Amino acid sequence: MTEPVTFPQDRTCPYQPPDGYGPLRANRPLTRVSLYDGREVWVVTGLTAARELLADPRLSSDRERDGFPMPNPRFAALSNRRPALLGVDDPVHNTQRRMLIPSFTVKRIEALRSRIQEIVDRLLDAMETQGPPADLVSAFALPVPSMVISALLGVPYADHAFFEEQARLLLRGPDLADVEKARDRLDAYLGDLIDRKQRDPGDGLLDELIQRRLTDGELDREELIGLSTILLIAGHETTSNMISLGTFTLLRHPEQLAELRAEDSLMSAAVEELLRYLSIAEGMLRLATEDIEVDGATIRAGEGVVFSTSVINRDTDVFPEPDALDWHRPNRHHVAFGFGVHQCLGQNLARAEMDIALRTLFRRLPGLRLAAPPDEIPFKPGNTIQGMLELPVSW
Repeated sequence: MTEPVTFPQDRTCPYQPPDGYGPLRANRPLTRVSLYDGREVWVVTGLTAARELLADPRLSSDRERDGFPMPNPRFAALSNRRPALLGVDDPVHNTQRRMLIPSFTVKRIEALRSRIQEIVDRLLDAMETQGPPADLVSAFALPVPSMVISALLGVPYADHAFFEEQARLLLRGPDLADVEKARDRLDAYLGDLIDRKQRDPGDGLLDELIQRRLTDGELDREELIGLSTILLIAGHETTSNMISLGTFTLLRHPEQLAELRAEDSLMSAAVEELLRYLSIAEGMLRLATEDIEVDGATIRAGEGVVFSTSVINRDTDVFPEPDALDWHRPNRHHVAFGFGVHQCLGQNLARAEMDIALRTLFRRLPGLRLAAPPDEIPFKPGNTIQGMLELPVSW
């Protein structure tokens, strides 16, 4: 390449990597890209290299470090407010993560499955009562994880319109003032909620953190607000996109969908393949704190590193015919949830929600189909979490 590929780019098809990433797919496992401000950084494009580097402590997640790569102006606008968990290194990261792990274990999530099923059934009841057509995003894909994370955290679901709108502005705000105001509003809302819970405790994770961590000084109020923000936003925004985009993708692959409908025991494997195939969380960010040798190249201390999830998860050395949707493939070692110490804490919950939501949706609505031409259905731009803006369906 004579000129680095710009990163990120918009997808042409919502479930395929951007057409402009062809050179990235050809130049594995490491090459250079240009960010929105013209800065050149390394981009990781091979799965083996990605897993090694994501586990390397010489790559920092601390967004307050000088030179940390910013993929768009929204990230840059909040550079002085590093997110909990995602934007800190050990030992701070390890301390925060240990507080939350008990609430996201496989056993704890299994105990939530009946509650998730109840939410899914109630929403589908409402869709059937109203009748087709419907927007699957607003009627189903968004409220499922929003209700679940609200119940888990102890955040009133009655406030969902507020926190969903602030999340939208933070992730896709039309201008920087919207982004900063949304963060301020969320901080104020969660701060007020913490104050109210100190006076009148409930039984959510937020209440546990207040009683066990805030009271004894292990967490301060600002840090608790930060943890609550990341859990609330990540807990509904990512899974909502996977449910809507996963549905769109399956409807666009009728042979695979017919197989699932005939044998829904395949759904857990299908969920894993959809996570690889869709790779909605594009562009994990790191900064090198020391020189690192990778496949004959040297990442210098102070250089930015971006992980192109959509390219990594279609590495032909690991996934034969990677552009095919195939849940029978033997290798499922994708990095849709990241890897290493920062691997997504909520992955067990996300898998359970996707499994229950998609399994029940296609069982309850066997005639489910798109209610608009596929190429007219809007989806999200490449500089945010990938997903559908709306999904008109009928049945």
